[in-house]
Amino acid sequence: MPKYKWEARTASGASQKGIIEAASAQIVQAQLRKNGLSRISVTEIKERKGLKIPGFGRGKKIETKDLVVFTRQFATMIDSGLPLVQCLDILAGQQENKTFKEILFKVKEDVESGSTFAEALGKHPAAFDELFVNLVAAGEIGGILDVILQRLAAYIEKAMKLKKQIKGAMVYPITIMSIAVIVVGVILIFVIPTFAKMFADFGGELPAPTKFVIALSNFLIKYIIVIIAIIYGIFWGVKRYYRTPLGRKNIDRWALKAPVAGVLIRKIAVAKFTRTLGTMVSSGVPIMDGLEIVAKTAGNKIVEEAIYAVRSAISEGKTIAEPLMESGVFPPMVVQMISVGEATGAMDTMLNKIADFYDDEVDDAVSAMTSMMEPLLMVFLGTTVGGLVVSMYLPIFKLASAVGG
Repeated sequence: MPKYKWEARTASGASQKGIIEAASAQIVQAQLRKNGLSRISVTEIKERKGLKIPGFGRGKKIETKDLVVFTRQFATMIDSGLPLVQCLDILAGQQENKTFKEILFKVKEDVESGSTFAEALGKHPAAFDELFVNLVAAGEIGGILDVILQRLAAYIEKAMKLKKQIKGAMVYPITIMSIAVIVVGVILIFVIPTFAKMFADFGGELPAPTKFVIALSNFLIKYIIVIIAIIYGIFWGVKRYYRTPLGRKNIDRWALKAPVAGVLIRKIAVAKFTRTLGTMVSSGVPIMDGLEIVAKTAGNKIVEEAIYAVRSAISEGKTIAEPLMESGVFPPMVVQMISVGEATGAMDTMLNKIADFYDDEVDDAVSAMTSMMEPLLMVFLGTTVGGLVVSMYLPIFKLASAVGG
């Protein structure tokens, strides 16, 4: 009998989860509803069998662009008065991504079997995250599913734009550094030994820079396997350390305090927090549920803990601004604007305004960082490669001047 992982809400709004064996997901849902639970998400736990070769036998990844197009089209069709099942059938049929197509047909089947749209989506976390499912649930309850889907599409588009900005900022320096490492490695391993042999045949005392480069080349050729193993070991060790609660907390704290990059990371965290929470509050999701989902999707352990602390403080009767200020993660301006929004009852509007402002701030920070890194990387690459070339030609210049004299 298959096993199912479930998550649901009690009448008081508390979250519960567990694993249960049943003949089908529908039976699990029926059992949980009898126990007074709602917003039920059920996912089958599939056992891994056989040998899996990376790159083979795996479905195509669901792109964010596919999700945005689906959400926008779905919202338009619902607004036009088409039945939910018919909308899913049409959109699944025209979907080019095979993995996404299969998921949409399964969602359609679950809806036809009696599940709510949100429950059907919740079975496929690879395509529809917790934020998506909860907003759809709020839309179904409030009878404004088309409006919620439009907001979701706008949110996903802005989140995708923010992600592209971050990737754009990372690609350039990583590309330049990779090229520098490859070029320097090729020169030291293949070019320098040829020059060293030629200088040995000439005899005589070599300049200090030339000696250093030849020694560096010999060291690299002799210990290249060890060097690669050490680099891989450090990378693997940091990755394993980051998977531990303490490691993730320490590295994320360092990331927020890092020079230049730390400011950018903090701005990204604020933009993501305000955009996500603003979208959820404006869609009718309770603030406590919204904060829990925002914390899970924060992407930084320090920010996540700060949001959970805010949630805990609100449950004790405090305002949202007080614990935000105490966390030290969010800038005073953000806290003050949220405080004003809370006092005037326009929390969602204020959060979205902050998100728009910080989206522009992230854009400016990325542009400034890229502009600053371009000359630094060019100087580094030119100095490194140029230094190697000059050090190899110094003995030739010395020999030419001796012959000329």
